[in-house]
Amino acid sequence: MSEMLDTEIRSERAFLVGVQTDKVSKGNAESLLAELGGLASTLGLEESGRMLVRVRERNAALLLGTGKSDEIVAAATAAASDSILFDHPLSPTQQRNWETLSGLKAYDRNELIIRIFASRARTKEAALQVELAQLEYSLPRLAHSYDALSRQRGGRYGTKGSGEQKIELDRREIEQRIHEIKDELKDVRKSRDVQRARREKASVPRAAIVGYTNAGKSSLLNSLAAADVLAQDKLFATLDPTTRRMSLSKGGSLLLTDTVGFVRNLPHHLVEAFKATLEEAAQADLLVEVVDAADLEAEVHMEATDKVLREIGAGDVPRVLAVNKIDLVADPAVLEAWLARHPDAALCSIKTGAGLGALSAAIEDRLTAASGELSVRVPDAEYALVALLHREASILSESREDEATVLRVRLPERLASRFQKYRMED
Repeated sequence: MSEMLDTEIRSERAFLVGVQTDKVSKGNAESLLAELGGLASTLGLEESGRMLVRVRERNAALLLGTGKSDEIVAAATAAASDSILFDHPLSPTQQRNWETLSGLKAYDRNELIIRIFASRARTKEAALQVELAQLEYSLPRLAHSYDALSRQRGGRYGTKGSGEQKIELDRREIEQRIHEIKDELKDVRKSRDVQRARREKASVPRAAIVGYTNAGKSSLLNSLAAADVLAQDKLFATLDPTTRRMSLSKGGSLLLTDTVGFVRNLPHHLVEAFKATLEEAAQADLLVEVVDAADLEAEVHMEATDKVLREIGAGDVPRVLAVNKIDLVADPAVLEAWLARHPDAALCSIKTGAGLGALSAAIEDRLTAASGELSVRVPDAEYALVALLHREASILSESREDEATVLRVRLPERLASRFQKYRMED
């Protein structure tokens, strides 16, 4: 009787390693390790076990000491692991040494996030950005990819082994492809600039929804703008930015954009690669920052979000804080503490709808204050100023009144003082 073969594809079993250092406290390291588990689950990995280790002196070859390294390998092997996943950057040499020592795949948080992004990319723009991040990450690791070939000697390449020659050829190809992708992304930015200029000419304000991954950003876009964006209880469920129109209670509308979620220790080259997407936040008139009220790490997540926003030049864009998932908070004192720390925050539950009306009102009020929106009355004798407004400001409405032009405008800050004496009371 022939043996039955199991054709089911088994999930990769990953053994997780968290790293505590002098700069990373035990509590923070434990939190990051738990988050690493969430990231691994998002990619469909099965966690075979985890270990938190203390690094006092870094080892150039393995990051950890040999004793602790052997302990990790033994635990990973006993757990029938396929890979060892570190919540700490591994150099190409360290990655290669770990795989040699363990006989298992070894990689770090950075590579895991890149792999998640690659699985999430849907549009051409996102695919280009992910490919760029992958290539820039892999370039110094070519020796790791072709380690077997690099040990070959002789052959038709003369003094170099075929593995070494293969590495050099691939390096040139990768560098050329990186150059091509960056050129394509420049075209994406140009296209975005054209679209942005059209929106500005149409006097439509823009807001970007930002925040830590899985805080509820896509769900908020769906609620406020009657959108149908995919909203899942997974990290990085949204990768491609989606823009929808939100109607304002005072008339007019707002273009609301959902953006990729942030995470602690987001690889710098990923931030660089996704700048074309993240520019939606940097160029917005207002940011709506969403946080999870029930998450004990929420304040830490806010710090991570702020760090990325500052890195992309959006640190000074006005914000509204939406404290989401209040339906999951059983203790009223927790919500009181939120308001004590952030008096202007809007407490809400996108799931139940609680507080969404107040959040919408806060967005409108903050947008009006942030954009310099006001009514002005310009006498006909100074009509040149009306022409200036048409060139430099966003005209929301215009009418005639007693030898004067009355306009509702969104005024650039540089013109605010010049039109102060023409301002009308709202």
